[in-house]
Amino acid sequence: MRYFKYIFFIIIIFYLGTMSPQCFGEQSIKRPNVSGQFYPASALQLSSQIKKLVDSADIVPYDKHVDIIISPHAGYVYSGGVAAYGFKAASQNRYKTVIVVAPSHHLSFNGISVGLYDGMQTPLGVVPVNKEMAQQLIDMHELFNFEARAFAREHSLEVEIPFLQEIFHDFDIVPIITGQLRFETIEIFAKALERLIGDRKDVLLVISTDLSHFHTDQVARKKDLNAIDSIKNMKIEDLWNGHVNQKQEMCGVIPVLTSLVYAKNKGLGTIDVLKYANSGDVTGDKDRVVGYTSIVIHNNEPIDLKDSLTISEGNEVAPLTMEQKRRLMAIAKSTMHEYILNGQTLDFKETDPRFLQKEGAFVTIHKKGRLRGCIGHIVGQQPLYKTVRDMAISAATQDPRFPKVTPKELDVIDLEISVLSIPWRIKDVSEIEMGKHGVIVSKGFFKRGVFLPQVATETGWSREEFLSHLCSQKAGLSPDAWKYPSTIIEIFTADVFSENDLK
Repeated sequence: MRYFKYIFFIIIIFYLGTMSPQCFGEQSIKRPNVSGQFYPASALQLSSQIKKLVDSADIVPYDKHVDIIISPHAGYVYSGGVAAYGFKAASQNRYKTVIVVAPSHHLSFNGISVGLYDGMQTPLGVVPVNKEMAQQLIDMHELFNFEARAFAREHSLEVEIPFLQEIFHDFDIVPIITGQLRFETIEIFAKALERLIGDRKDVLLVISTDLSHFHTDQVARKKDLNAIDSIKNMKIEDLWNGHVNQKQEMCGVIPVLTSLVYAKNKGLGTIDVLKYANSGDVTGDKDRVVGYTSIVIHNNEPIDLKDSLTISEGNEVAPLTMEQKRRLMAIAKSTMHEYILNGQTLDFKETDPRFLQKEGAFVTIHKKGRLRGCIGHIVGQQPLYKTVRDMAISAATQDPRFPKVTPKELDVIDLEISVLSIPWRIKDVSEIEMGKHGVIVSKGFFKRGVFLPQVATETGWSREEFLSHLCSQKAGLSPDAWKYPSTIIEIFTADVFSENDLK
C-alpha cells in the first residue's frame, strides 16, 4: 500500500507542476530545485534510498536529546551515507519545529533570508513552514528578510528535507539561507535564534555544510580534519580565522559558526563527530574530492519522554459546540468545492479562540456510505480551522487509495471531521476503550500507523483484531507487533461529527 501511495503522489506532483501559480490562491509552496539531480525524483526511490542509507549508518540512535545536527548537502550518492549518521542519531527525538540553516551558493547578499513560504515541497510531500516563527525572526533585525532569490536555485537547504520527512513526523520548518555576514552579525543571528527557540525542547537546528572542495584526498583530509577539530573543541575564533585565511574550507561556515555561538550561549557542551568521509571514498577518484562530516551537538540530557513519546496526563479533546462544528464543516465543505471546481484555496478570517488553537484533525469523505478519502494531522501544526481547510483539500485530492474527487461527485459525498486530542502513551492495551480511543502504533523511525476511534465502531473488530490490522495495514509491521515492548502505543480521543449530525 505504501508503494501505491508514493506512485499516486508522484502523479499529483506532476499534475500540480503543470498548473499556474494562480491556481494555489493564497498558498505559496516552494517547489524543489534539484529533485532528480541530487536525489531521486521518484518518491518510492527516494524513500528507499534514505532508508538504506540510514540502515547502513553504523550508529545506535541516541537516547539523548539532540539539539543540533551538522550535515552535508551534496548529492545523496556522495554525501547521503554521511548525512544519515546525524539523522539516525536524533531519530528517537520528536520535534515540532526544525530550523534549517544553509549557505547560499548562487546569490551574494548581505544578511539572512528566512523563507516565508506556506510549505517546502519534495517528492515525499509538502512540509509546512512555521510562518509565525519565521516572521518573528525577521522582525528581530534589519538584516533578516525574506529574499526569494536566495531560494530560487539553492540546493543546500532542500537536500536536508527528505531525510527529515522520512525520519520524523508531524513537524514544521523554518528555512533559512545565509548570505555574507560579518562575525558581529553571526553573533546577532545566534542570539536571535536563542530568543526564538527559548527553552523549547521540541526544536531541532539543522546546519547544512560541506567541507573542502576539489583538492587531492591527502590535502582535503588535512584541511577537513583541522576544521572538524575546531568544531569539536568549539574553537570559534580559530574556525573564523581559518575561513578568512583559507586554511580551512566550509561552504557553510556561516551556519556552522552561528550554531557554535548558539551552542556556547545555551551551554551545550557535548559535540560528537559521528562520521567523516569525502567523495573519493565513494567514487575512488582521489584527485578532486569534496569533504563531508556529520556532527551532533547536545548537552547529554536524556530524552524527555513527555516530549519524545507524547506521554501526557491523558487529557481528552475538549468538545466543540454545535455552532463551532457547523462552522468547521462549512469551512471544509466550501474549501473542497472551491478547490475542486476552480483550483483555488479559500482564505478565512476566524476569531473564535478555539479555532486559533493548534489541534490535530482529520477530514473523511464518504460516498453513498463508502469511504472516499481520509487524510489528517495527528498533532496540530497550525490553527484548527486551517488544518480542517487543508485536510479537506488533501482528503479530496491526495489520498493514494482513491482518485481525485470530481466536480460531479460534490453533490453526492458527505464529510466527517475528527478533531483530536494530544496523544499519550499507554503501558497496557487494556487502557484502550474501543470506539472512544484512536490508536497510534510506531516502531523505530519508519514504521507508524494510526486508526481513528470510529474505525472500531465501523468494523466491529475486537481490540486484538483492531491492533493487528493497525500494525499490518497501517504501520507495515507484523500483525502481532503490538504485543512487543519495543512497539510504542499511543492513544487519543476525538470529537467526531458528520454533516448528518449537524442537520
